[in-house]
Amino acid sequence: MTQHTVRPLLPARRNRSSGWSLVLPLKPLTQAKSRLAEHAGTQRPALALAFALDTVLAALSCPLVARVLVVTRDPLAGERLAELGALPVADEPGGGLNPALAHGAAHARELAPDAPLAALSADLPALRPAELARVLAAVPATGRAFLADSPRVGTTLLACRPGQPLAPAFGGASRARHAAGGAAELPLPDVPSVRRDVDTAADLGEALALGVGPHTAALAPALGRAGR
Repeated sequence: MTQHTVRPLLPARRNRSSGWSLVLPLKPLTQAKSRLAEHAGTQRPALALAFALDTVLAALSCPLVARVLVVTRDPLAGERLAELGALPVADEPGGGLNPALAHGAAHARELAPDAPLAALSADLPALRPAELARVLAAVPATGRAFLADSPRVGTTLLACRPGQPLAPAFGGASRARHAAGGAAELPLPDVPSVRRDVDTAADLGEALALGVGPHTAALAPALGRAGR
């Protein structure tokens, strides 16, 4: 297992109006990552939080990102993510993942109406700032674009330029839904850390092989015991 270290940007840099706004969804920690229950045991809520912390830490270290908003009803997660520099959006509207993302996107547009906008999975513990920058830089100047996950079934990032609707359709086979909805797929071959979201123990093993952030790495020894 390897670990990579990222440092968040200075606050003045994160507040640049011209940079990207990222919106991340996070369930209450007691409900998150249910498919990891057998592997993670009682560490599952802590693991879900660690994924989000490492994702936000890397995102805030990306030179193209100005702000990260996290839509969550979990007070602990909101507090911990705010300590890193994220902006918690606590008044989640209900109705599931995509309404939460649309709600967060509306907040982001209020904060920075002229900024490009993207929804990003909150379970990318191996996320690298440079790879995220390559993805954001590849988004066309008009319209919407998305990045498929590692199995090329789901989506880890959906982006749009100012004035364009985000129209998120995450969950399950979202790659096909986003493509059918008119978003362009970003065919980038060299951004594995942005594609590797984690839902299962096998996914986590792949993320650990890529090199995870410090919060996930700190839990790895306990996860090995829990999975036995």
